[in-house]
Amino acid sequence: MKTFWQRFLLNPRVIIGLIWLGAVVLVALLADVLAPRDPFAIVGVPFAPPGGAHWLGTDSLGRDVLAGLAHGARTTLLIAVLSTLAAVAFGTLVGAIAGYYGGLIDDILMRATEFFQTIPSFLFAIVLIAILSSSAMNLVIAISVVSWPPITRVVRAEVLSVKSREFVQAAVVAGQRDHAILVSQVLPNTLSPLIVTGSLLVATAILIESALSFLGLGAPNQMSWGFMIGAGRSFLRDAWWLVTIPGVAILLTVLSINLIGEGLNDALNPRLAEL
Repeated sequence: MKTFWQRFLLNPRVIIGLIWLGAVVLVALLADVLAPRDPFAIVGVPFAPPGGAHWLGTDSLGRDVLAGLAHGARTTLLIAVLSTLAAVAFGTLVGAIAGYYGGLIDDILMRATEFFQTIPSFLFAIVLIAILSSSAMNLVIAISVVSWPPITRVVRAEVLSVKSREFVQAAVVAGQRDHAILVSQVLPNTLSPLIVTGSLLVATAILIESALSFLGLGAPNQMSWGFMIGAGRSFLRDAWWLVTIPGVAILLTVLSINLIGEGLNDALNPRLAEL
């Protein structure tokens, strides 16, 4: 019987995803070393093609595309990860309370969750940014607000399944408090689907952040991949690299995260993978 790590790391799709995602994370961490200059600084002539002094060329103002890509990776990943963590924390709290207590509390919380799900996520994020103003923190808040309902539904379904098991009932009979039962008995048994859903949510957060930055609603004075695409879209015919390079980076990063998420699902649920 293979262990979790054997099932996970022997999956070729996971290896491909980990290699690309690891490279992106490494570039983000070493952005100041790879591109020590300000990504908004003018360092050359406009529209210099890739090669020569500037490996990935320059944009319409003479800014280095490589510097923008490296520093943009840091901004995009940081906002996506923080917003996902916030969405997972809040969604887990709401889903756990709804599933454990049931009844009227469950009805109220799930109707509220369904209300948020009826609003188109991206449009809701635009409205929130318009209300809160553009900043990195407000981007995290907006993305987390539109991302928590799926987490809530996953956690609630798992809690409903787990709370009827013998070890939970034994903890109730033993007189443990509700919060202690949730933390020590129920939630640890919901981690598998929560990890998979959370990992896939990072990819969605990257897409939302990139789309908001593309529209000019991203973090001001901070380079991001979506901002690079938005700034270069008017010059697509003459300077293809301005849109293509950050666009491919977003595509491959989102794809790698999805591959890793699918690998986690297969490793955590080996019976489903065999079907």
